[in-house]
Amino acid sequence: MAERDSEIILINISGSDRPGVTAALMGILSEYDVRVLDISQAMVHENLALGILVKFPALSASASVLKDLLFEAHQLDLRVRFQPVSRDEYQHWVVGEHQSRYVLTLLGRRVTAAQIARIAGVTTAHGLNIEDIGRLSARSALHDDDTETRACLELSLRGEPDDADAMKAAFLSISREMDIDISFQEDNFYRRNRRLVVFDMDSTLIREEVIDELALEAGAGDEVAAITEAAMRGDMDFRESLIKRVALLEGLDEAVLQRVADRLTLTEGAERLLKTLRLLGYRTAVISGGFDYFGHHLQSRLGLDTVHANQLEIESGRLTGKLVGDIIDGERKATLLQSLADELGIEQSQVIAVGDGANDLPMLRSAGLGIAFHAKPLVQRNARQAISTIGLDGVLYLMGMNDAESPH
Repeated sequence: MAERDSEIILINISGSDRPGVTAALMGILSEYDVRVLDISQAMVHENLALGILVKFPALSASASVLKDLLFEAHQLDLRVRFQPVSRDEYQHWVVGEHQSRYVLTLLGRRVTAAQIARIAGVTTAHGLNIEDIGRLSARSALHDDDTETRACLELSLRGEPDDADAMKAAFLSISREMDIDISFQEDNFYRRNRRLVVFDMDSTLIREEVIDELALEAGAGDEVAAITEAAMRGDMDFRESLIKRVALLEGLDEAVLQRVADRLTLTEGAERLLKTLRLLGYRTAVISGGFDYFGHHLQSRLGLDTVHANQLEIESGRLTGKLVGDIIDGERKATLLQSLADELGIEQSQVIAVGDGANDLPMLRSAGLGIAFHAKPLVQRNARQAISTIGLDGVLYLMGMNDAESPH
């Protein structure tokens, strides 16, 4: 039979799921000379949605198979609908396969219909089409009001945004209004092949700013905290601010370092994230404008591979108010990230970087996936991705992992 006489039909099947449904339906198709062009199956609350795009070799060949499918669907208490697809429609669909592909990740404590509606409206307005929506977070109980819960959806998109900056601004606005995080990434080879994850330390892996804790011990807490806040906002050069703050620690007993280290608290989700990354073979590092004493403390606790941080000068058991060696500022962080990638023989596109301060921006921009974590507004605006509503293990969602795949 000539190719032009072939027939393309989309078969939509829905109803209560049960074992053997797909096998039974595909078994019928296998009895005929039917080519499967595409197939997709999803299940929501034990309800099946199955779509099969098939090609029959002749216009008259479909009648028998469709009759058999209808009978089998009736036996299985399923609904079935047949939709003819023209050759032009099919060809248009094939061409669409070559459009750019993006992933939008929606994450927060709760996901609502209003959030999804707003996001879908923005993607449509900017020329993108939603092809698939999946849940990455675990199912939650109806009575679960725990503030530590997580919710995450991943949307697969095709097309090319007509104004990427305007779209990002719209997403930022929705994030602030609706208390959610929205990540938008190109779905390329590198996204699925990250190899190194680099963290800032203070207010990222740990809740505290260590220098503020040391300043409390030195009796200079308010003065140092004010300088720290200005530096993290980007109102003051980090190098200058660090020198000023460390100078205020002069004379502090070395024994205080251990006391401060013992009371540091991990950020929500940090332990779970690092455990998962270790199991999956990722390399992990701290690149911090903080201090190496505390970085090595965390290295032992979390199993980090590498630590780069500033070194406090100590003489006769007391801090001198000075640093040893080169200061790790924003530019130095980006340089160290590149060096670690080179050592591993990977591209910077295969690196994930996470930080909260203005001095982290060069590192976040250098990485393939740069994430501003519970960051100041300046940092959120200038980073490509941000997490502000849930814990550090939200990074796993931006990597495309779901809760079923990762340890708890």
